This record gives sequence, structure tokens and C-alpha cells, in this order.
Amino acid sequence: MNGVGFIGAIIIGIFAGWLAEKIMGRNHGLLTNLVVGLVGALIGAFLASMFNIHFMGWVGSIIVSTIGAVLLLFLLGLFKKRA
Repeated sequence: MNGVGFIGAIIIGIFAGWLAEKIMGRNHGLLTNLVVGLVGALIGAFLASMFNIHFMGWVGSIIVSTIGAVLLLFLLGLFKKRA
């Protein structure tokens, strides 16, 4: 999340977590959405850097964070089914 600041990262994390929740058909609370969104942002940024994809600003951060959050929820769903 380049150049959005601390408060911006929290807002983007909540929004990305909420979007991922809706895309994956889950129902979580605000705090879980924040955690999923922020961890998703780390995953998304890592993947974007691996594929040499550049993103900037709010929109790029939301897209990358949401993709990472969806991936995180998908992987967590795989582990949850096995347990």
C-alpha cells in the first residue's frame, strides 16, 4: 500500500476484507475484515511484486488487497475443510 498512510491502510484493509468476504460468501465482523484485509494486502503486494505488477494509490491498493484477501480466505477454507 504505497503512499496511503496508516489510517488509509486501515480503511483499505477493512474495505478489502469486506469485499473479499462478499466475494467468498462468508460472514465476518469488522475486526476480522480488518485482519483479513491487512494480511491480504501483504499477500497481494508480495504476489504483485513477484509478477512485476505496479500499483499506486487507493484504487490499486484496494484491488491488490482484495485479491490477496480472497486468496487468503480461499486457503483458509481449504484448511478448515480438512480439520
